Amino acid sequence: MVDVSLLVAGAVLLAGIVILVALRGRRRGIDATAESAVTTGSIPVMPDREPDSAATLAATEAVGDAMIDAGFSGTTVRRALEDIAGVNGLPSSQVLVFPTALLVSARGEGHHRTGAITSGERRLLLSQVDELQRTVDAARKGVLDPDSTIRRVRDIREMAPPYGRVLRVLGYVALCGALAVLLGSSWIGVALSAGLGIIVGTVLLVAERLPSGYGALLTVGMAFVVALAVFLLLRAGLGSGILAALIAPLVVLLPGVLLTTAALELSMGQMISGAGRLAAGGWQLVLLAAGIVTAGAIAGVPDFDFTENPEALGPAAPWIAVLVFGVGIAVHQCVPRRSILWMLLVLTMAYAAQVLGAALVGGVLSAFVGALVVVPVTALVAQQPRGPAALVSFMPAFWLLVPGALGLVGVTDLLTGDTSGLDSIVATLSTMVAIALGVLAGSVVSNRMERPVL
Repeated sequence: MVDVSLLVAGAVLLAGIVILVALRGRRRGIDATAESAVTTGSIPVMPDREPDSAATLAATEAVGDAMIDAGFSGTTVRRALEDIAGVNGLPSSQVLVFPTALLVSARGEGHHRTGAITSGERRLLLSQVDELQRTVDAARKGVLDPDSTIRRVRDIREMAPPYGRVLRVLGYVALCGALAVLLGSSWIGVALSAGLGIIVGTVLLVAERLPSGYGALLTVGMAFVVALAVFLLLRAGLGSGILAALIAPLVVLLPGVLLTTAALELSMGQMISGAGRLAAGGWQLVLLAAGIVTAGAIAGVPDFDFTENPEALGPAAPWIAVLVFGVGIAVHQCVPRRSILWMLLVLTMAYAAQVLGAALVGGVLSAFVGALVVVPVTALVAQQPRGPAALVSFMPAFWLLVPGALGLVGVTDLLTGDTSGLDSIVATLSTMVAIALGVLAGSVVSNRMERPVL
């Protein structure tokens, strides 16, 4: 008998392909996207104008800093900045990109000016990332001169979130409950995940206004509170069906994107940047695990299997959860309203690809299949008139895969003296590499469309 989930997954993928093919006539190139970034007071680059190395340096620094804050890989940032410098008459410019620093040498015939800035201290919301992508396209094509580019980046950083604080917290509650369903939770576990999501979602909004130095303390604190509640309820006899509540409320804190970007950069020869991101991602896992271990030491941890997967809530539940997760992450991370339906299309296709991949090639390689499908789909969606930037729809799809969850479990097991945690860490590394290779393979298509995902 054929699994219903496989039939649904196949139908979802087919429907998504039909939609994208049917709308192929509405696709627009990077030039059209660049033109959409023009605002009152914008000035294009004049081809016959003398290059201004100081202004070009300032513009590339502003754009590069924002792209690093948005989460783009070092390779993508470097290519974008070199294009911006080239269109401004400085084709020999050199760029070095690190996760927390940026060095730009604006060079051309008779011109040479070098600058360095620190970066990566403030994360951008997805609405800001969407506008930033349009600005980057415009600057690369010469639609915006350096001064106009700097003003656009400054305006993007000052953008107000499109959703209020209460609505964003409710969005986080929704995504936590939905993710618990996808992780195989019981209804009690779903309710617990949603309840803990209120606490974590509120703290995350407060953290946006605090200096980045408080991030480590907040990470440990949130992991401690979540784990303490779960462990106490486990000891009260609620059963392993609530285990998903240990992961779901912490999903945004899991460094899956960071670890995969690290693997991607290492694969492309960016050793310093890749190693730095890998260390940062590993340390984030240690901080989360430290909070969980501390909670376990206080409350006591009953004997159970972290990887135990209770019965699902029915064949339709995961697909409904994907849609709820999409709406929740869109509101919490402030995806532009015009792009929410496109993001839901990407999410459902990503999940469908993962379901089919798991059935055909197994769990770890399903991550490769998911990434391989998602990357070109996000690039195609980005070509639609109301479609979001590729990174905007890719990030929620990646969070849906939750590759960092296994790593969190493994590090927790190791810190508590359980060497079986090595198996989980190996599985996480395999998943991370599989996704990175999937992104690399899919980028062959997305880069040809000038829509890089990471």
